[in-house]
Amino acid sequence: MRAVVIESPRRVQIAETPRPEAAPGQIIVQVHACGVCGTDVHIYRGEYLGGYPVIPGHEFAGEVVEVGEGVTEFEHGDRVAVEPNLSCGHCRFCGINEQNFCENWTAIGVTLPGAMAEYVAVPVSAAFDIGGLDYETAAFMEPLSCVLHGMQKLDVRYGESALILGAGPIGLLLAQVARDCGAARIVMADRIASRLARARELVADDAVDTSNGFEPAVAAGPDGYDAVIDATGAPAVMEQTVALARHGGRILWFGVAPNDAVASIKPFDIFRKGLHVYSSYTSLRNSVLALDLLWGGRVDVSGLVSHRLPLDRFEDAVELLASPEGAMKIQLQPGAKR
Repeated sequence: MRAVVIESPRRVQIAETPRPEAAPGQIIVQVHACGVCGTDVHIYRGEYLGGYPVIPGHEFAGEVVEVGEGVTEFEHGDRVAVEPNLSCGHCRFCGINEQNFCENWTAIGVTLPGAMAEYVAVPVSAAFDIGGLDYETAAFMEPLSCVLHGMQKLDVRYGESALILGAGPIGLLLAQVARDCGAARIVMADRIASRLARARELVADDAVDTSNGFEPAVAAGPDGYDAVIDATGAPAVMEQTVALARHGGRILWFGVAPNDAVASIKPFDIFRKGLHVYSSYTSLRNSVLALDLLWGGRVDVSGLVSHRLPLDRFEDAVELLASPEGAMKIQLQPGAKR
């Protein structure tokens, strides 16, 4: 089969690799849609966990084409989305239901071969029936599950104001969940005009251009926002969240910064304002909830896929995500035309 292989940081080849065979308890999924995530970009640049070589890709959906011994939950032709984070079930963290910190954690597309390939091996416990959802939509199960984990920590309440820094696809998922939680006013901030326009169309009460700085983003009054969410992972943006939150407010650092990045924060400001600062690592058994929201239309991902590319354009996808034009969600689709 053909697969994207990151041999080492910034070195990629489209390789012919052996098609995986289903071990006991596994299924083989033919990949139809795989989102390119900021995490994939960090892996490409050598800024994340895991080793090399690796086949990336952890946001995906596809068709079951083979089932291993003992698998009764799925059969050939079933349509699934996949939770890529795999826990052992017996370490201390698994024992206290914090499987995202599993001491033996592995992840499809990070430490295990991923879905930027024609086929991928998946433990049956990590696969979820998508019913009639199309593959493009179902591939959002994983990022939405991560969003739900973060938002459950942030605990947005009825009538509150929320500011989301970053109006890309993750920012728009965060904003929709905030609205579903009862936020009365949602403001989104970004430096890219096309993203701000989409934010206004989909969910935002206001969309603020931050290309010249963050001062205009403090539009909820002199006290700032009840909830401030960073969806960029840019340290310079994360530094602004303390000033933008109200006294007693809550901050969620959701975006993934490079693993060696440093941000400058004044601890006294956090103390004086009595802020609650949260981070969010992967997801925690949120996949079923994510699918329910997608099925029910409570979270709308239509129009979020801006590019559908074949496997051999992975590096083009990385460049598009960094471009000033502001691509939204890019999906690699093995059957797509160049």
